[in-house]
Amino acid sequence: MRVATTMPPMSDRDDRPARSFDGVADAYQRARPSYPAAAVGWVLEQAPGPRVVDLAAGTGKLTEVLVAAAADVTAVEPLPNMRAHLERTLPGVPALAGTAEAIPLGSGSADAVLVAQAFHWFVADRALGEIARVLVPGGVLGLLWNLRDERVAWVAELTAALDGAGDVLARSRLLAGAPLRHPAFAEVEREEFANPVPFDRARLLDWAASTSSVATLDGARREEMLARVGRIAAEHPGLRGRSEFPMPFVTTVVRAVRGP
Repeated sequence: MRVATTMPPMSDRDDRPARSFDGVADAYQRARPSYPAAAVGWVLEQAPGPRVVDLAAGTGKLTEVLVAAAADVTAVEPLPNMRAHLERTLPGVPALAGTAEAIPLGSGSADAVLVAQAFHWFVADRALGEIARVLVPGGVLGLLWNLRDERVAWVAELTAALDGAGDVLARSRLLAGAPLRHPAFAEVEREEFANPVPFDRARLLDWAASTSSVATLDGARREEMLARVGRIAAEHPGLRGRSEFPMPFVTTVVRAVRGP
């Protein structure tokens, strides 16, 4: 999927799904999973230096892992409520307002740019041009997605309850393939990392509420959708009677090196 050829520029398309995250920032922070240190390490092992940009950083889920990896991190996030969470959690990390299509950093100012759970919202050609601009030659771009494994029976039912909403493992090759067809990048590689996360019913509901497919619904439709999710937690044979259960996320990662 080449996003730039299937989506019009941001000013011409409906960007409400992407911007809906700002209204559910609290639920996003409570419910969304972090990223495996091994996945982040796999990207950063290609970086020529420690300067890392967390692009579309959200509430700082990936930023925390980058800080723990001793990276010199700058976060860039366009949505103010999401960015406020990051600033409260990680006050020592510069958090800049900006978009992937207009990154507020100088040319050659980063050794790595990482994007978690967001690249599919970008206007790809414009974003990749900007990412290439801020990266040094030989710098690395890493794209990460936490995808739920719908091969697990109750997760497949959850996908059906959400009317087929994305972020499932079956989409991983679509997400992780063609978007990096850009003359600035070469040596595209892909890996997967298991990332099971302990959930309970409350976290499952928060997680569902934090998805764009639910956040963009009107109030009554949103409550109906969340009620479906709650029934799965209460009634599905794989979950019934369990106070805690693993959400079987798989972190799909793509990395590519900027050419000279």
